[in-house]
Amino acid sequence: MSKRSVLIVTCALLLSNAMGGLDSTIINTALPAIISDLHGIQLMGWIVAVFLLGTAVTTPLWSKLGEHIGNKSAYQIATTLFVIGAFLEGMSPNIYFLIVARTIMGIGNGGMTSIPYIIYATMYKNPHKRTQVLGFVTASYSTATIIGPLVGGWIVDTFSWHWVFYLNVPLGLLSIIVVQLFFKVSKSTKKEQSVDYLGATLMASGLISLLLAIEMIGTIPTVLVILLSVIALGLLAAMLMVEGRVVDPIIPSRLFKNHALVVDFILFALIWGAFVGFNIYIPMWAQGLLGTTAIIGGATQVPGSLTNFAGSESVASLRLHLKAQTVVAIGIVTLIISFILMTIAGVKAPYWLLLVAGAFEGFGTGLCFNVLQIKVQQDAELQDVPIATSFSFLIRMLSQTFMASILGIILNQALFKGVRDSRGKITLKMMNKLSDAASVHLLPERWIPQMRAILHHGLHNIMLISLLILLVAGLVNIWEQRQLRTAKLH
Repeated sequence: MSKRSVLIVTCALLLSNAMGGLDSTIINTALPAIISDLHGIQLMGWIVAVFLLGTAVTTPLWSKLGEHIGNKSAYQIATTLFVIGAFLEGMSPNIYFLIVARTIMGIGNGGMTSIPYIIYATMYKNPHKRTQVLGFVTASYSTATIIGPLVGGWIVDTFSWHWVFYLNVPLGLLSIIVVQLFFKVSKSTKKEQSVDYLGATLMASGLISLLLAIEMIGTIPTVLVILLSVIALGLLAAMLMVEGRVVDPIIPSRLFKNHALVVDFILFALIWGAFVGFNIYIPMWAQGLLGTTAIIGGATQVPGSLTNFAGSESVASLRLHLKAQTVVAIGIVTLIISFILMTIAGVKAPYWLLLVAGAFEGFGTGLCFNVLQIKVQQDAELQDVPIATSFSFLIRMLSQTFMASILGIILNQALFKGVRDSRGKITLKMMNKLSDAASVHLLPERWIPQMRAILHHGLHNIMLISLLILLVAGLVNIWEQRQLRTAKLH
């Protein structure tokens, strides 16, 4: 490939990374309008969860598929699925159609966002040059997360929420076409090797069953929830047995024999589980409780996007003077401050408080992500660095997926209780309209304060649970530091 072709393909792959960042924030801005139009506030957790789950369970499979048919073809297939999912989401006539379409989009996202990292390694053999390119990757994602809420809010306010998803269609198609025209790869780069399809199928089936069990709590008989949970655990146990026998397992068991690596995975799971509570529900806080427009609600994500980049960039200088565990502790404390602010915030908390909390949340997340990602690669055995890096991504996705479902249940329980206690004066349909500035005027004005109190109760519970998870993460980090001190003494 010529230098010009390499540059053009890099730009096309950066575009896919930007699409991932755009969707991760733009959806949160559009959610209030979506649930108001499709009457799906009780299924809000599903909209986020199925996308994250689709991304998580397919990420290891896309890399294996790339080895089998070539990374170029695998990337194009993944991005095509992403585009199809986006188009179907925009056409969604009801909440169930939207959830199915978002699942398709999530499956495509798993390959669209992970395969480019493999392609960069083949195009940029020089490590220094590759490091520079990965810097552009971070910049493209951060820029997308900054403009995403603003663009999404403007689209929702000016047109409709459908166009939030249609936006991805031309961008995705452009990336696919450019890669087809300019990315040249020889057939020798394709590796004909067996793929652990059985292990992958068992993993996906087990995780999906577990997600269903969590999501159905309170809506189906407890016996069925327990049955689904048992099925999920059985499938995951079968996966572990299969993984122990295959030559190239999806998730090698030796990773879990590395104590430091396991702690890294636990911290990733806890921190990203808490983070998703802020990321999803703060725009709803602004629109549902403060009555802002979608664009103003989406702007609550901007301070976090800016400080996330600042937190990531500060890791290198902090690591010159502090241990990795200490830097992680600073990040966790910063996140705890953010959730303390939101936990004590009342129904009429000022808008600027959401921005301040967002700034703390973004800085803490950026700090923790960079130092933990580097720590995973340092703690892993040399042969396991690629697998450990991939698995840390899987852990983050799964944590966000299951916490999105759990937090959705917490919100639903508060809403159902509030509706029951109103004795017919407030309905779930009315609560759907509360979170959308365009339809709130249709509600009886005298009941709006009580409706906001109901919504606040649910959002407060979400912030409190997230805060408790972060406190657990802090304790795990402290325990690891003590373990290291004890090991040095001996």
